[in-house]
Amino acid sequence: MKIKKALFMLSKLKADIRNKSEPYKISNDLRSQKLGEYYFLFEEDPSKLNRLITEFDEQGIPVNSAYIDVKNGKPHYYPISIGQYALAVFNGFIHTDSEEKKNQFLRIADWFQKNKTVDETLGTFWFTDIPKPEYKVDKPWMSAFTQSRAISVMLRAWQLTGNEEYLQSATGAMAPFTISQKEGGVSAITKHGKFYEEYVASEPTMVLDGHIFSLLGLYDYYRAVTEENDKTNNLLSKDLFDEGVESLIKWLPEYDMGYWLRFNMCKMNHYPEVDPCTIGYLRLVVLQLKLLYKIIGIRELIDFADKFETYDRLPNILRMYPVKYKALKKLNRL
Repeated sequence: MKIKKALFMLSKLKADIRNKSEPYKISNDLRSQKLGEYYFLFEEDPSKLNRLITEFDEQGIPVNSAYIDVKNGKPHYYPISIGQYALAVFNGFIHTDSEEKKNQFLRIADWFQKNKTVDETLGTFWFTDIPKPEYKVDKPWMSAFTQSRAISVMLRAWQLTGNEEYLQSATGAMAPFTISQKEGGVSAITKHGKFYEEYVASEPTMVLDGHIFSLLGLYDYYRAVTEENDKTNNLLSKDLFDEGVESLIKWLPEYDMGYWLRFNMCKMNHYPEVDPCTIGYLRLVVLQLKLLYKIIGIRELIDFADKFETYDRLPNILRMYPVKYKALKKLNRL
């Protein structure tokens, strides 16, 4: 078994080294009020979009397989993946003006409508019903990443159809960002400000790429719902976005390992002291920082992107891999 796991890591290493291309292309449409292409030009091909998407239901909603560390894991609906696929379909609609793709996108938007939870205090949110053993989460959980994807989908569905119910869901989906993870929301309150949690657990998990993706739904809201439409929520979306960017810039030096990046800043007792990100995630974070720089022009973002990009070299990869292997082994994720 140990040999099999080592061979698996070796094959992944070879594949990652060979594939030097950026994870996604960045859209040129980054600021218009009318939301077109998503910031990253996701493709509909599941093998390129998310390797855990293994099937689709009768409505064309993607279904994920479970991670290796989930006991008796079954196929399940994973809102982050569903939102990503919806945005890939929307990109296809923008490029083709296909009625079929439009209807497919709206079916996925309606899945979010049908599966939302509305709470008087917490707002509108979507649970993910699959355990996350590495963070000791064994019941349905909330995610800032899910909220962001849902906002981006709902706003495009609203602009496409004029149906105000989609807008109401997008507006309600901002509320959990205003509430701390300790009080049922999706924001970890840290020494550097708000950090938006991809995985809401008993303690902050602080997954870097998840926080950055979470910012994009908030920025979509700021773009689409102007002060003239709704000044209060326009300002709220901008404030939440700005707080998240400020926190990101302050936290980035602490993710910097000097030759690589940490995947998260999880400090739970059972968790590895250092969990490096994979090669793919390093490249994704670099691309995310380049995107944010294109949007808001804050110099620190491109400086960090350029620095982290220099880490993507074979000596650093070989130095990182034993640390990652040790972390995955401790988490029973091999």
